[in-house]
Amino acid sequence: MPGTIEKRLAELGVEIGTPAAPAANYVPTVRTGNLVFISGQVSQDASGLIKGKLGADMSVEDGAKAARSCAIRLIEQMKMATGDLDKVKRVVKLLGMVNSTPDFPDHPKVVNGCSDLLVEVFGDKGRHARSAVGVVNLPFGVAVEVEAIIEVE
Repeated sequence: MPGTIEKRLAELGVEIGTPAAPAANYVPTVRTGNLVFISGQVSQDASGLIKGKLGADMSVEDGAKAARSCAIRLIEQMKMATGDLDKVKRVVKLLGMVNSTPDFPDHPKVVNGCSDLLVEVFGDKGRHARSAVGVVNLPFGVAVEVEAIIEVE
């Protein structure tokens, strides 16, 4: 029987699956005490990686959609780490990295795509501290990568 958070995902029309295996020599999550550190999750949807550079070939809206896909990947990792999304007590911190041109100013607007979905799904438990930064490039040329720290039961 699905829990409260899985019901909320269904209401929002958000489908989560099994997380992809790491692309290099790292683990997707590390738990220490009641904190879970989630490795960076790249922008990706059912059709594959979402690639692009903000300020060059992607709009802020497209970047926010890419960041939203990162939130879905983070939720998949949360479920894998906890076995039950209702065990997530708090999204503590995000680091959002945006593949952008040097003069692109709207990193926070892009990363809002991730933050907004986490708040929609987890309510007040989804409100978090956050950094949103621009980078010259990201793995595989993806548009956005987001890592997270969550508190769990």
